[in-house]
Amino acid sequence: MRLEVEDGIGVIRLDRPPMNALDADVQRGIIAAAEEATERKDVSAVIVYGGEKVFAAGVDIKQMADWSYTDMVDHSQLFQDFTRALARIPKPTVAAITGYALGGGCEVTLACDFRITASNAKLGQPEVLLGVIPGAGGTQRLARLVGPAKAKDLIFTGRFVDADEALAIGLVDAVVDPGERGSEAVLAAAKDMMKKYAGGPAYAIRAAKEAIDSGLEVDLQSGLEIERLLFASVFATKDRDAGMRSFIENGPGKATFEGA
Repeated sequence: MRLEVEDGIGVIRLDRPPMNALDADVQRGIIAAAEEATERKDVSAVIVYGGEKVFAAGVDIKQMADWSYTDMVDHSQLFQDFTRALARIPKPTVAAITGYALGGGCEVTLACDFRITASNAKLGQPEVLLGVIPGAGGTQRLARLVGPAKAKDLIFTGRFVDADEALAIGLVDAVVDPGERGSEAVLAAAKDMMKKYAGGPAYAIRAAKEAIDSGLEVDLQSGLEIERLLFASVFATKDRDAGMRSFIENGPGKATFEGA
C-alpha cells in the first residue's frame, strides 16, 4: 500500500496481487495511507486505484473461513475502520475502478466521494452468497447512494453489476472505455476529475464535504445548523478573503487560492 503524490493529487494504490484481497494488513495500510493523505498539505485530492486488472476482489475469504464469532468480534472494528478512514479524508476522493470491485472492494469505492469505472468492470456485494452480509459499510453506504430498494436487490441476490447498470442506478459517476490505453484511461479520467478540485479553496471544500456528509446522517434542521456553523467558519480563512476580493475586482471564477 502506498500513496503517490503528483501535482497536488494523491493516488492510494491497492497492491496485493493477484486480486488485491483486503486482508488485515491491507486494511491497516489503507488506514495509514488515508491518514497520510489527510495530513499532507501538498495533497488536495485523492484517487484510490487498484491497478491494471482488478480494483479489489473483497476481503480474504480463506483467512476468514475458520473464524469463530469471537474472532470476528475482534476483527469487525478493523473491517469498518479502513472504509471509515477513507470516508473521513477531508478532501475530494474518487475510486478509479478496473476489473472487479466486489464485497469489501465495492465498499472501498462507496467510501469515496466519486466513482469512475472502466466499461468492462464489475461491481457487487456478493456476501450473501457466502451466507453473510456486507460488513465494511455496504448495507449503509450503498443504500444511501442508490436508494434502499436497489441496495436490497444487489445485497439480497449478491449479483454483479456491469458498468452500464452501475451508471444507470447511480452507483458510479462515469464510465470510461479503456481502449488501447487500458486501465490507464480510467486512472487518467480520475486525475482529470480531481484536477478540478486541486488548487481550490481547500478549507471551503473541506467544510462543504463535512456539511454534506454530516448532514446526511441527521434531520434537516440539524443539517442546516451544521451548514450554518461551517459557513461561518470559512470566514476565518485567507481563501475566503482572496475569493471575495477577486470577485469584486475581477469578476467570478478568477481567484487564486493558497489553501489557507
